Amino acid sequence: MLRRFPIRAKLTVGSVAPLFVAFFICSLAGLYIINDKIASQAQEKVRTDLNSAREVYRNELERIRELMDLTATNPYNSNSIVAGEKNIQLLLRSRMENKHLDILTAVDASGKVLYRAHSPQLKGDRQSSYFVQQALKGIAVAGTTVLTPEELGKEGISLTNRATIPLVSTPHARPRADKTERSGMIMVSAFPLKNNSGTVIGALYGGILLNNNNALVDKIKEIVYEGVQFKGTDVGSATIFLGDTRIATNVRTTDGARAIGTRVSEQVYKQVIQDKKKWIGRAFVVNDWYFTAYEPIIDLQGKAIGSLYVGMLEKPYTHMQKSVNSILYLVLFVTSLIGIAVSGFIGTLLARPIKELEKLAHRVARGERDLQIEVESTDEVGDLAEAFNLMTRALGRQEAEIGLLHRALELKIEERTAQLSDKTKLLAQTQADLARAEKLADLGIVAAGVAHEINTPLAIIRGNTEVLEMCLPNEHPNREEVDIISQQTERMAKIVGNLLTFARQKSLNHRQFMVHEVLDDIVAQIRHQVPMDAVSVKWEYDLNLGPVTGDTDQLRQVFSNIILNAVQAMLPDGGTLRLTTRRHGPGNGCIVEIRDTGKGISPEHLEKIFTPFFTTKDTGTGLGLSVSYGIVKDHGGDIRVSSTPGTGTCFEIELPGVDLLAPAVTD
Repeated sequence: MLRRFPIRAKLTVGSVAPLFVAFFICSLAGLYIINDKIASQAQEKVRTDLNSAREVYRNELERIRELMDLTATNPYNSNSIVAGEKNIQLLLRSRMENKHLDILTAVDASGKVLYRAHSPQLKGDRQSSYFVQQALKGIAVAGTTVLTPEELGKEGISLTNRATIPLVSTPHARPRADKTERSGMIMVSAFPLKNNSGTVIGALYGGILLNNNNALVDKIKEIVYEGVQFKGTDVGSATIFLGDTRIATNVRTTDGARAIGTRVSEQVYKQVIQDKKKWIGRAFVVNDWYFTAYEPIIDLQGKAIGSLYVGMLEKPYTHMQKSVNSILYLVLFVTSLIGIAVSGFIGTLLARPIKELEKLAHRVARGERDLQIEVESTDEVGDLAEAFNLMTRALGRQEAEIGLLHRALELKIEERTAQLSDKTKLLAQTQADLARAEKLADLGIVAAGVAHEINTPLAIIRGNTEVLEMCLPNEHPNREEVDIISQQTERMAKIVGNLLTFARQKSLNHRQFMVHEVLDDIVAQIRHQVPMDAVSVKWEYDLNLGPVTGDTDQLRQVFSNIILNAVQAMLPDGGTLRLTTRRHGPGNGCIVEIRDTGKGISPEHLEKIFTPFFTTKDTGTGLGLSVSYGIVKDHGGDIRVSSTPGTGTCFEIELPGVDLLAPAVTD
């Protein structure tokens, strides 16, 4: 027994289900939108933070440029620097230390080093760096460049040691053969030194080594992120890369040390360094996930030598997403509980009249009539109550009508019985037709026996008739009777041949032949039998049709019978004989269509034309088309006819492809 499910519960579920579906869809959409918005806004903030970091970087570079400008553009200072005066050298050394420069060097007009404030003892070598050459040409430059270990060594051994950074193995980084980064990234500015007449007499350049110099990245983090932390961890971070290596950073490793020497992923390296494009996206940095932004650092000659990075820890935003999602789930849960309570109350109110209807329906089922329920609402439930009242009133009328229907049913049974009797008679007629068909089959057997028996005396009569024709001259008075005997003997031989064919006594001799050649030969022969001057022949052959397999002689007889009948049907008025061939099915099957424009065949005769001994000709035997039908059927084919009286007749002979076990002989 199936468990009962009350209508009140169904109504409650029916009203709450759409609400739940809507809540579910809205919650999914809300979660997706919230998560997407939080992530996109975080990433957009990182993009903005990168702009701020770039400005801090440029400001530091501008500070160096202004310092070089202030020192080098004074003609007195220029002459004193070139002259090697002690007081100006002390000024340069003091300025380097006070302005936190790592390099402050003066060269003469040929590039020969006159004084290095960082290492006064190192002088006399020649400087050929790009920024020095530009300054000696009178062009002031400021930017970022990379110095080789040898170039750093000329500026001071301490700078070489500070620039040396051991590389740390990092997942997804590009492969490198070396294990240590020894080149130095310098923020540099170079100005020409000019005398009172404006002639360039030397150059002054100064700079800051960024390797292991975390002051700039810490300044960027402090300005951009203001020291914001999440559970004791800095939210923001900044890094300066030389190539793919972190040379200055405040990103920390798991042990709290700065991640100097770690490397950026190959994907970021290709886009930022090789393609000189920004890279903005979510990335795993050292040991945690960050929202990151990278920007290439371009040197004075337009080459990407490193990158500037800012990133925000993803954990605060993930925590915020979880908090928002929890609030949303709580709201959905409370709202669902309220919806279920309200739906249950409404379901109880709606189910009450339905329960009343159920009780009255049980009383009607026990035989009570004329029961009525009071209609109190104008909705579907009220319509149901009104329908129940109409039903109870209609039950009485229907019981009276059932008696009438019962009597009508008896009359129908009598009518069907009479129809069944007619069908029985039709079945008897069909059985009689089958019996006649069996008799025709027996007739074929008898016809075959009779034909065989007649052939022998018929041959004797034909032989004697030929002897008489040879013995009697043409003018003999009995010559006409002998000719009549000869003609009738020939007719009897033809009838015997048709009887044998009708009885199917000949086996099929399959061989390949060309249908088109057979049809053309038949048309040529018929021209000698009947006058065809008024008949025009149209050939519509399929030129791609190959040899067809079948009994050539028997099929020739079929085509001859039908073509001869078509020609005779158009005489004496004439007409058009149309012969059409086309391929049929796989193998070497074909369809031959013979169409004439003669008198046509009446519908009552069209059904009988393949019946043995049926003919409309005075001299016909009625076996030609029945024999043709049998030959085509023996070949596994089909023969169809369509005709319109006064328009013409069309015979369609369908011959299937036949695969011979032995190689066929081609006619």
